[in-house]
Formats: sequence, structure tokens, C-alpha cells
Amino acid sequence: MDLTADNAQRDVHATDVLIVGAGPIGLELAVALKGAGVPYVQVDAASIGHTITGYPRQARFFSSPERIAIAGVPLVTVDQSKTSREEYLAYLRGVVDQFNLDVRTFERVVEIRVGAEGPGRFRVTTQSSGGTQRYEARRVVLAIGDMADTRRLDIPGEDLPHVSHLFDEPHRYFRRRLLIVGGKNSAVEAAIRCHRAGARVSLSYRGERFPEKSVKYWLLPEIESFVAQGHIKFLPRTVPVVIDATKVSLSRLDEPAGSDLLQVPADFVLLLVGYRADTTLFEMAGVTLEGENRGPRHDPATMETDVPGLYVAGTAAAGTQHHFKLFIENSHVHVDRILSHLTGRPLPTRVARGFSLPES
Repeated sequence: MDLTADNAQRDVHATDVLIVGAGPIGLELAVALKGAGVPYVQVDAASIGHTITGYPRQARFFSSPERIAIAGVPLVTVDQSKTSREEYLAYLRGVVDQFNLDVRTFERVVEIRVGAEGPGRFRVTTQSSGGTQRYEARRVVLAIGDMADTRRLDIPGEDLPHVSHLFDEPHRYFRRRLLIVGGKNSAVEAAIRCHRAGARVSLSYRGERFPEKSVKYWLLPEIESFVAQGHIKFLPRTVPVVIDATKVSLSRLDEPAGSDLLQVPADFVLLLVGYRADTTLFEMAGVTLEGENRGPRHDPATMETDVPGLYVAGTAAAGTQHHFKLFIENSHVHVDRILSHLTGRPLPTRVARGFSLPES
């Protein structure tokens, strides 16, 4: 094939590194590459920090500000406490402006083709409102996160208008009957906020009690107190099996099969049972996916997958996390490892930032 002629016909953009994803770790990598003089292009299917835009309004991070700060830029909050969704999104915008990063948002990758070694080893096609763009890159980094879509229960009624897999804010549930399904951080936080906003909240969870490692430590005593006082109705060891317009039918896990279902009246239903990763781009590139999480096979020392030249950064390295181990705060080290492998320079001393905290 005549690559020069092909490039001219298709208006191909050539670069050394193509970063896919503009969340915190993707942006931190862009800053690092720019500082090291490594040519790169960064694209994202949505806005910067898109996953975080899906957090409930005024939600606060589990991690302290200094642990989710990126690129050496201090993250300062108004009240010196945990960072809110809104503060962090503003912070990310500030980082992009401060370093004048070239982030091409709302440009979705629709194809990755892997060829022979060379400057154009990876041929990537994207789609945006402006049409189709094509890139050729020596290396590709997938920093696409692990929360591309919500998990589904695959039960009748799951797609009814009054049912949602995401919690935005509590106002709409004022004086309405709300059933929340789930028992970890998202469900617990939604239950507390909606109760305080005047909703009549019931909470269905398959576990016997709330898992301490999966609920923010300042929320656990609150939810337990509200349940004990009868302000929130807790339905442990139950799972929904059918949703209809006015109620949800729950199966009791501790009772024999065929037992009567528990009928819970509900005007609204929130199914807050977690997220799943989108592994399409890894599969497209031929990366091996492993284990229950279907995480990409990679070398932890370099973050390079088993497709030479293709790297993974951030929580995407874990696949769909059923038991969370990767967060923003312990993924900073991925940037250091990738940069070191790309440039041949030793790992910087800040590698010590890689540590782990409880599940969020």
C-alpha cells in the first residue's frame, strides 16, 4: 500500500501517542507528555471528566483533595473538606486551561486497526459532529475508565419511565414513595439525601448489613441511625424480580424458592447497583481480557498491554470492578510508568503516591 497517497486521500493526522479518554488520569498523562516533549493527540467521546458529570449534584469524593489532584496542581476547596462534584469539574477545566491542553471532546473512537511496527502502527477512526477523523499513531493509551454504563438487573419493568439507574438530585422525590435498590455507597448516599429532602425511602439490599468498606465512613452511622429510628425502611436479603407502575416485587433470599414475594409500594425506583466497563476498544485492538472483571492483560510495571504499543491507564486497567481496587488516587502512578516506558527515563520519585484506600 502507498501510505503517502493513502494519507493524502484520507487527511490522516499523524502523532506519536494517541490518548483516548480525558478523565483525570488521561489529562494528567497529557500534561506529562507535553512536558516531556512527546507529541500526542487526546480525544474523548464526551466532555472532559465525563464520568464525574454523572455523579449526583453536590456529591463529595471519598478521597481527600490532595489525593485526587493531578499534574502537580493543588486542589483547594472552599471549606477545606472533601471535594464536591462541581468543584472537581471546575478544577479539571482549570488544569486544561493552565497547560493549554489540546483535548478533542465529543469525538468518539469507532475503530482501532493494528498494523506492523512503525510510525503508523495504530490507525484510529473517530466520529464527531464535524464528521470522520482518522489518526495514525505509534502508540495508543486507553484511559477510558470503568464506568461506561450502569449494570442492569434484566427484570421486567426495568425500563419503565419512573425507574432510573442513576441518581441526579433528591428534589423530585419530595413526598413520594421511593425504593432504592443497592447497599453500597451510591445507594446509601441517595437514601440519606432523599430522606432529608422529604421522600419516603425504602432500601432493598441483597446483603444482611451495609458493607463498611463500601460506604463512606461519615455516611455509615447516618444510614444505620435512620434505619434504627424507622425513618428509612431497610429490606435486607431481598432482590427485585418485577417492577410495575405502582410497586416492586422483592424476593426474600433467606426464604425457600416459591415463597410469596414482598410487595413494596413505589412511585419511583432507583436501581443503584453499580457500573460496568466498556471493553469494546480493547477487544477491537486484540487485547486479551482476563478474569471475572474482564480486565485488559498488561504489564503493571509499564502499563503496556499484550498488544505492543497499546497501554492502559487509570481504572480501565481493572475492567469492571466488582470489588474496587483502582481509583483516581492510586492510578497517578500509571502516568509515571507509561511516561518512563515511552521515554526511557527513570520513574520519578512521586511514584510513592500509589496507595490504596477503602472502596468508594
